[in-house]
Amino acid sequence: MLEIKALSKKFGDKFAVANVTLSVREGAFVGIIGRSGAGKSTLLRAINRLNDASTGHVFWKGESITSLKGQKLGAWRSRCAMIFQQFNLVGRLDVLTNVLMGRLNHTPSWRALTNLWTSHDRAIALSALAQFDIAALASQRAEELSGGQQQRVAIARALVQEPELVLADEPIASLDPRNTKVVMDALQRINRHFGLTVLSNLHSLDLARSYCDRLVGMAQGRVVFDGAPRELTDAAARELYGIEASEVLAPEPASAPEHNSVPALA
Repeated sequence: MLEIKALSKKFGDKFAVANVTLSVREGAFVGIIGRSGAGKSTLLRAINRLNDASTGHVFWKGESITSLKGQKLGAWRSRCAMIFQQFNLVGRLDVLTNVLMGRLNHTPSWRALTNLWTSHDRAIALSALAQFDIAALASQRAEELSGGQQQRVAIARALVQEPELVLADEPIASLDPRNTKVVMDALQRINRHFGLTVLSNLHSLDLARSYCDRLVGMAQGRVVFDGAPRELTDAAARELYGIEASEVLAPEPASAPEHNSVPALA
């Protein structure tokens, strides 16, 4: 179980995350929703320790994450994989090598530096690519791929880390509708097929409702909603998103115009 207790992150005089307390069961697919600047990305980065919290604690299976240092912190980042909006691939390297980078905590550094990966590591990487139907792209340079293909490569890289928890920070923000579905299906697959806990920041409420089994709504750094997708009404969503509501909610159907009856002509 992931436990977040009274977590806050302050930048200067402003709280990006303010006194957040959450518990997430293993194997859940949780969507973190809310308007831009609500603190969603900062919360995920505090869990992964890319940003250290100002106060509060994060626990995974009872182990304190906020106190880890050195090799133990590196091991945590391997167990807690991060997927970014910008993909974070090395464009000049081929797809297989990019995925193999997820094995860095499982292999000696000299092998990675000399590109002398073991056959075992290569088999794991190719298997991960096959899971998302992109094994045929293994020899292509990452920069030659579409955005959706690059994000699937990033998800495959996260999978070969052998993580227990996956954090996806706006993973579909720069994708078209078709690739958005492909990437969300890939995240759903690692959640359901491999039983991995997934926390994903999502701007689209429709997608969050479709793919996640729990939604956590944030506003001004605080949790203001926590429940099943069906419990978040459109009225509550409009209050949560404010002026951005029109961007995340489907327009309400227009009512049929009333037709005045016209008397038949004699």
